[in-house]
Formats: sequence, structure tokens, C-alpha cells
Amino acid sequence: MLGLTFLGAYALAPAVQRALLPGGRLAGLLPAIVPVPPALAPEFVPLEEVIWLLIATAPATLVVMELAGGYSRLLPQSVLRLVGTAALAQTIAISFGALIGVALKLSSSSRVVIFTYGALSALGLIAYRGAVWGYQRRRAAAGVYAKNVLLIGQPRAIEWMVEHFRRHVSERDFRLAGWLRVPSPPGHVPERRRDDALRQIPIERLGEVEELGELLIHQPIHEVVAIQSLIDRNWLRPVMEQCGYFRIRLRVVPDALMSNLRHLQLTFPTDPLRLPEVVLSPPYVDADVLFVKRLIDIVVSATLLVLLSPLLLLIAVAIKMTTPHLPAFYPWHVVGLSGRPFTGYKFTTMVADADEQKRRLMARNEMQGPVFKIQDDPRVTPLGRFLRKYSLNELPQLWSVLKGDMSLVGPRPAGPHELARYELWHKRKLSVKPGITCLWQVSGRNRISDFDDWVRLDLEYIERWSLWLDARILARTVWTVLSGSGS
Repeated sequence: MLGLTFLGAYALAPAVQRALLPGGRLAGLLPAIVPVPPALAPEFVPLEEVIWLLIATAPATLVVMELAGGYSRLLPQSVLRLVGTAALAQTIAISFGALIGVALKLSSSSRVVIFTYGALSALGLIAYRGAVWGYQRRRAAAGVYAKNVLLIGQPRAIEWMVEHFRRHVSERDFRLAGWLRVPSPPGHVPERRRDDALRQIPIERLGEVEELGELLIHQPIHEVVAIQSLIDRNWLRPVMEQCGYFRIRLRVVPDALMSNLRHLQLTFPTDPLRLPEVVLSPPYVDADVLFVKRLIDIVVSATLLVLLSPLLLLIAVAIKMTTPHLPAFYPWHVVGLSGRPFTGYKFTTMVADADEQKRRLMARNEMQGPVFKIQDDPRVTPLGRFLRKYSLNELPQLWSVLKGDMSLVGPRPAGPHELARYELWHKRKLSVKPGITCLWQVSGRNRISDFDDWVRLDLEYIERWSLWLDARILARTVWTVLSGSGS
């Protein structure tokens, strides 16, 4: 935005200069800016002589915006703060630019650019940040950013927790996805009021606590709140282990600190859920590093989609010419991060009745486990064999990367029919965003015949993940694709 407003200011500056000179519409408004008479007004400076203004003021804008808190989460900021931080940042940055202009005794036309740029850049920043803020508010109101919370506990505690969420927690931030019931201790007779509470709980009961592992994969759960009483604590350790395994934040709340409060209020100003809790979080991953990973995904996928668009068009045309009855793109219905289903796309490489033929070919499956693969698959078209040899059929997945459903590097997404046959430890691969390539693709995937070995490579990637590892995998993927050895 600063770059665009700078170019706009440079384009408008000659007209502004003429208007400020004697006889112009703005004559006398800012006399100090243009002290020379019309006859002595210099030629307007070329762009390369004023580009220093953008180079000098852009870092100043970023620094002031950061110091003023403008780069904290945008959504909670008020309109006043949104406008104020942008205006303050540009006022200081332009003042800095004006001081440089005075110190270097730059021409009057440079000063016109400075103040024109100051006005346009302030308006541009306010408009840009306001548009993003408004977009985020609309999405927040629709519940897009809300985290799904699963409750675990006895019915009476669940009832209290639901009421607490209703009173103190915004549904724009946290949404109750349901609850799991914990077993009563041996010899303990449930109270009638607990049975009544069971009927009054307004959220869906999703099963028993033993079903947590399956639930964390098949439903998008972001956090778990476990309410622990003094008499039923044996179930808590498996809950901790499963949340840790699938990288789900766990909040443990003592029942005694909730239900027995009468004249005291819970005061936790920094906790969005306002609960007396012990929070167990998955291993910390720097948000800035995740941002860089996402930024790389966006830049690389967008660049490749543009650069490879002629090749993509050529492949689509070739598919329609060789197999006119088949669509160019195959919709790939798979499951991604935290069990979220999405539709990706590949180039069509198989005959129309490939799924029906798969049932007849099951006896020839060369993979041990839920994945189906045979070396000389009769369902693949002649052109499809070439596309698969060089992984060209995977190129449309760059669109899924750009959308955010996938990453460039990550475990392969699971088909719903495959996920149904996964063992619990297999499902941990769904705790990160799926990708186009990963360790298994560059480790000789055509030589891996056991699905367990495949998953172990994915889990190794999850444990070792870093930007450097992603870079190494991408480099090796390029060689694998060019050599045709990864099909």
C-alpha cells in the first residue's frame, strides 16, 4: 500500500505543485512548501530522485506501527485505534522524511511529493487496514474463527460449564462442540440431580471419555476442557495422553473451584475462558515460523500457478483430446488437518469406472494397510502414465495450497475410506496440515510397500519439522520429479 500511494503521490504531485503556486487554486494554503515564484519553479524532479522518500519512510512507518500496537491482532482493535495508529505512523514517518528533505536542501518539488505522499499514504493505510478489519469482523460474526471446545466430565459439572460459557465466553471465539461423559467411580450412586442435569444439558453428548481419541480425528476439535472431581480422576491420564498425542490443548478444571463458588467471582483477565485451570498445550511452535511457512506456501503456489499456466492448459487439452469422455480434472475428496474434509483436484489419469474396478483389483494390492496401490495399474490411461511418472497430475494441488487446505510440504491427506481403516496411531498424521510432498515422496515411495512405514515417515516429519527440513524436502522433490523416480 505504501508503494502504491507513493507512485500515486508522484503522479499527482505536479498538479498539486501547480495548484500551490501563485495563481493556483491552493495558492497561499501552504506557502512554506513552495517558496519560489512561478517563473522560477524548477522542472519536476524525476522518480529516481525522490525514491529515497519511500525507502526512508516505509521502515519508519513499520516501526511506529509496531510500537503503537498496530500489529497486534487486528480484530479486537477499535475503529479509533485502527485510524489512530495508521495516522500516527504516517505523521511521524512523513515528518522524518521532511526533516531529511530540509537537511539535504531538496527542491520544492520534492517537498510537494513528501506532503502529497503523506496524505495519500495515511488514507491508503486506513482504507487497507479498515477493509481487512471489516472482512475479519464479518467472518468472526459468522463463526469462522471460533474454536471448537469439547467438554469432558460428569453431567452436573458439564451443566455448570455450559452455563459459564453462555455467560462469559463469546461464541465468536469459542464454540461448544459437545461433551463426553466420564464413568462414575465404583460404588458411587449418581444423584437424581445429575440425572436431571443430563436431560437439561443443551449441547450434544458425543459419547464416553474412552471415545476421545477417535473423536479428535473425526471432528475438528481445537481445545478440550476436562472437569475433574475429587472422586473420579482415573480417566484423566488417558485424556492427557491422547490430547498430547494429537496436539490438542487440554484445560483441566477442578470441579470444586466451580460448583462451590457463591460470593466470589472468577478473575482471570488474561484467560479468554475465565476458568480456574491448568492448561496443557502441545509443544510450542513459534507463530512467526508458521507465518513464514504459510507465506512461502502462498508465494510459491501463486508463482507456480502463473508460470505453469501454459503447461496446465496444455495438459488439460491433451487429456480432452486423448480421452474426450473424461473430465480434465479429478475432484479429490480427502480429509485434512484435524479431520476437516476438503476437495482438492488432480489431472485425470484413470478411466471413468476406476472406483468400480478397484474392488475387483483388491487382490493385487501391493500395499499393506488401508492404501491401495499396484505398480501396473490397468485403470491408468496412457497419457496418465506419463503424467504420473513425472508427478504432473499433482500440479492442480497448488490451488489447494493457495487456498490453505494444504501446504507444499506435509503428510499426504487421507481419503475417507482410508481413514475408516486407520489405526489410532496412524491418525496422528492429521494433526498437521497435509501437503503435496513429504519425506515418503522423496524416500522412494514406489519402493514402500507397508503403510505403517509410510506413516512412520510422516510422523518423523512431524517430530522433526522445521523450515530447513521443508526446504530440503522441496529441493529433493524437484530432483525426484525431474528424474521420474517418484511415481
